[in-house]
Amino acid sequence: MSNHNDSEHNVPKPPKRKEMSRRQFLTYTLGGATAYMAAGVVLPMVRFGVDPILQKKDEGAFVKAVEVSKVTSEPLEVHFELKQQDGWYTSNSSLIAWVRRGEDGSIYALSPICKHLGCTVGYNNNPELPNQYFCPCHGAHYTQEGKQLAVASKPLDEYAVKEDEGWVYLGEIIPNQRVQ
Repeated sequence: MSNHNDSEHNVPKPPKRKEMSRRQFLTYTLGGATAYMAAGVVLPMVRFGVDPILQKKDEGAFVKAVEVSKVTSEPLEVHFELKQQDGWYTSNSSLIAWVRRGEDGSIYALSPICKHLGCTVGYNNNPELPNQYFCPCHGAHYTQEGKQLAVASKPLDEYAVKEDEGWVYLGEIIPNQRVQ
């Protein structure tokens, strides 16, 4: 004999909606708010670290410095200005280069910054060392190609040079390529 009540127990009941408790609601709300605030702190730091990697590299800006006709085998002191962007501040920086025509006929420009301690070198400013760059701070001196002869551990750096339409353009400072 089957009982009518037995068949009722086998009938699947519809699933009950699980109600969210107050504790779960507070946990989710506080967790979401904490994640939102943490993202507000972390994302600017991530952008600060990643942004320089994503920036396009410039070929290097060249600045018009001197006419090609004025360049001889004797070093010529050339003053030029370079625009610098530092954050939102733009300024002009006055720079110096020693420009000369090499024995092979090519034009090159040396940086006047001594490799010993960063003083400014001059050309032919010491009568005991003719035809040399001389640093008055500590006595370092260099050949016309920038090779160190005393005190300094490295040769003078040089500027990247480009000739165009009768002018010499100077670019970024690079290690000296003329002397080893």
